[in-house]
Amino acid sequence: MRKLRVLILAEAANPELTSVALIGYSLSQALAEVCDAHLVTESRNAESLRQAGVSPGAFTALTNPAQRIAFRLATFLRGGTSLGWTIHSALTTLAYPLFERKVWKEFAGRLKAGEFDLVHRITPLSPTTPSYLAKRLATIGVPLVLGPLNGGIPWPAGFDRIRRAEREWLGYFRDLYRILPGLNATRRHATALVLASRHTYGEVTGRHAALEKKAIWLPENAIDPARFPEVFVEPERPVSGEPLRVAFLGRLVPYKGADMLIEAATPLLRAGHMTLEIIGDGPQLPELKALVAREDLGNAVAFPGWIAHAQVRRHLTKAQVFAFPSVREFGGGVVLEAMAMGLAPVVIDYGGPAELIPEGCGTVMPMGERPAIIHALRQVLTDLAADPTGVHATGLRAQRHVRAHYTWAAKAQQLLQVYAWALRGTPAPKPDLGVGTQAPT
Repeated sequence: MRKLRVLILAEAANPELTSVALIGYSLSQALAEVCDAHLVTESRNAESLRQAGVSPGAFTALTNPAQRIAFRLATFLRGGTSLGWTIHSALTTLAYPLFERKVWKEFAGRLKAGEFDLVHRITPLSPTTPSYLAKRLATIGVPLVLGPLNGGIPWPAGFDRIRRAEREWLGYFRDLYRILPGLNATRRHATALVLASRHTYGEVTGRHAALEKKAIWLPENAIDPARFPEVFVEPERPVSGEPLRVAFLGRLVPYKGADMLIEAATPLLRAGHMTLEIIGDGPQLPELKALVAREDLGNAVAFPGWIAHAQVRRHLTKAQVFAFPSVREFGGGVVLEAMAMGLAPVVIDYGGPAELIPEGCGTVMPMGERPAIIHALRQVLTDLAADPTGVHATGLRAQRHVRAHYTWAAKAQQLLQVYAWALRGTPAPKPDLGVGTQAPT
């Protein structure tokens, strides 16, 4: 059988970046291994794609001056590039339609001629971004797969101060996205909706039976074994009497929870039962260092600072536990990376990270306000420090789960099943992707 011919849209697809751009690149290239795929992206990514070895004939780069204007305006309104992500998302959503207009101008003839079996839009990941192409593709009978779509998780109760510090004031008006021109038509005309979190699944499908029939749940993140070869190497067994080695990795801002982690771990750190490495940089770093000094934790806590993505694994492989008490996280790719190296993850049951951890592969703590989280996290860390053999076994199970279901190659195979489902015509029975076909309850 011939390979499926797929036109992949990923305006953000760059191997030198992280987050959405790295997902766009990694997923598009994994799909290119199993499909006859052609990638359409923005011109800002072209040189990086060529340097990564992507053939110039395998992608088309289009200019989108509206996106450059949106980025500059968002940077001004946010006061930089590290805060106010809702502002960035809103402005880039408004600028995105020009990209799809250019796609239609460039590829309409080839699409009408049947050169592609389907179109898959990988990025933007935002579920609120309309598609200019959706109705046009439906008219000519070319299926459109949208996703993975993720975002819009509300701020949890009790963290309004942190929300204000993150300049997320626009989030109070997020529900206005429902009146965006073309959004309802986009969802109606799309053939399949790949939804990457429980929240997004519920928000998009809601009480709409027609959308429920075309929706499938599949987290957006995965790992690249070329970058994380440790996924095939079992972690070392613990040495009796050694302290529990815990790592945190992320941008050092209050909602990521590094301060809660230090406070929760203080008795264990002071007693020599645990060490902690806080990997990352951000505006909260001076406050965290001051907390460590004030609690007289000495050398029990290390701050290596910002580490290049390619070097992260050298630090994580030294740890046994990955503690990530973020209170608002959409995807949680960093959790998968830690699990791939055999670390036992500890996360909060809110947002994407908790959805990546099946029973027996880590600890998912209940959401609560700050004091409750610190109390629960202290108890979890105390229990883990007392059971190094159990920590090792949990890390092994987590590693095997990632190896089976969360490499980019596995993700490409999962999406091949989605493509076949879309081409059969939903609402055919949804495929079993091994990670759940619907949002877990």
